Amino acid sequence: MPSTDLSTVNAAGRAEFVRVVGPVFEGSPWIAEAVAEQRPFRSVAALWEAMCAAVREASEKQQLVLIRAHPDLVGRAVLTVESQGEQTAAGLTDLAPEEVALFEKYNAEYKARFGFPFVICARLNKKDAILAAFPFRLKNTETQERATALGEIYKIARLRLDDLIVD
Repeated sequence: MPSTDLSTVNAAGRAEFVRVVGPVFEGSPWIAEAVAEQRPFRSVAALWEAMCAAVREASEKQQLVLIRAHPDLVGRAVLTVESQGEQTAAGLTDLAPEEVALFEKYNAEYKARFGFPFVICARLNKKDAILAAFPFRLKNTETQERATALGEIYKIARLRLDDLIVD
């Protein structure tokens, strides 16, 4: 999606604001809806902070729905344009068969343990770092891992906002 300026986003009607900003958090336009009335935002950072606060204030159930909206890395799901670009940037779309098998193994172990997909900010990592993170994060408690996943989602959202809106 082409970039737009913050003043345009601030001045947009509620539905347009949600249409433009809603995809920043994967499959969760409710977050944009939650902050729409807080406009105008003084910066992209302030918008991001407000959106992250909406997630932090959401119920555990809503947070889990947000985490579960993310696709498996190297999975078979149809990816959003944003997720496709992020996985490509991390080198996850051109893997050897044994690497694909390792991702599938880790994804299955992770989902069985936590009940949601492994989320990591792919744009800030490459495939080797992502693969190395699986065994480490599999040692976390569910509470620790939910917090870690949300932290990664915040990073993803910030990068997506920076791509979408200029101050």
